[in-house]
Amino acid sequence: MIEFYNVKKKARVQIPPEKVEKKVYEKTTKNGKLSVRYAFSAVDEDGTKLTKFCSKADYDALPQE
Repeated sequence: MIEFYNVKKKARVQIPPEKVEKKVYEKTTKNGKLSVRYAFSAVDEDGTKLTKFCSKADYDALPQE
């Protein structure tokens, strides 16, 4: 189970790994460097979109579907 924070419920929720999607956010900074952030995203049972930023090691540890 992966723990997310649901802002509507103001509580932590547990989402099973099979319902979690992996995302990579890439951005070019003002200095021209490429900034890469890794995240997990899911949807709670009440329809709230959840995002949790993580390290590259955690990102790689979750198997891709």
